Amino acid sequence: MGLAGAMGDGNDDLDAVYALKTPDDNRRHYDDWAEAYDSEFVEIMDYRLPERVAEVFVAEGPDAPVLDVGAGTGLVGVTLGALGVGPVDGTDISPGMLEKAAKKDVYRRLFEGDLLDRLPVDDGAYASAVSAGTFTNGHVGPDGVDEVLRVVRKGGLIALSINGEHWETAGFAAKFAALEGQIDGFRLVPVRYYGDQATGAHAADTGWIAVFRKQ
Repeated sequence: MGLAGAMGDGNDDLDAVYALKTPDDNRRHYDDWAEAYDSEFVEIMDYRLPERVAEVFVAEGPDAPVLDVGAGTGLVGVTLGALGVGPVDGTDISPGMLEKAAKKDVYRRLFEGDLLDRLPVDDGAYASAVSAGTFTNGHVGPDGVDEVLRVVRKGGLIALSINGEHWETAGFAAKFAALEGQIDGFRLVPVRYYGDQATGAHAADTGWIAVFRKQ
């Protein structure tokens, strides 16, 4: 479930997508959008967040296997592969998005999963986890962090992008404050979502990459 953009010009529906509430709403939206996501949003909006999150993650020295949470059409996986990180598995709520990710041939395994329920993964199954564009208002809120922590082993690296506008209002700041004693080395890295070719009301959107390790 990569960061939502708009149908058509890359901007028009961002606010509507942020307002999606239920898992079924998200699944339907992204299934409908999967075929055109890379061309209608990624290219038009010069969407760089997955690449930037992956680069920050790799710079911290993650161990494998890695779980790409909210893998979408596989943009994080492409960068991880280019940087020599693997094996990488990916999960997403949208089977349509996962079909597109599979065509990029960068994942060991792809599977459907809902962070607000329980992923079909054993505790501590992954050495590290990364996510770009999933943790935000209307997608996966702060409670989804608990499931990421469950599937990562002790000492594992985690890097999650979090929408800047929703850091305080959606409860992410409070959530990470409450995780004291469960995570180590927490820091926030500022990130710009889009490149210089982006236009429209959301072209200058920024957020944070929360980087930490499971204690």
